[in-house]
Amino acid sequence: MPHTRSAKKNLRKTAKRRLHNRAVKKGVKTELKGFQVALEGPIEELRTQFKLACKKLDKAAAKRVVHANMAARKKSQLARALNAKEAAPKPAAT
Repeated sequence: MPHTRSAKKNLRKTAKRRLHNRAVKKGVKTELKGFQVALEGPIEELRTQFKLACKKLDKAAAKRVVHANMAARKKSQLARALNAKEAAPKPAAT
């Protein structure tokens, strides 16, 4: 346990920051999972999920909660999945 006043304050600050960072990371993971679920549905829903996921990733990277390269890598993966879905041939309606 900390002894000095500054160490006690730093402990409080770290606990608060850890809770905030965990919430932000959880939000990012939720959006990424939402995108994965939307891959099965219509393309319009997938586009909206892509925008939401990219926004969450950008905000987390801007606040340095996640690494900027990780955010860029995830956005690239999502964009590839979106483009693959858009380029896929449409099923013939009979």
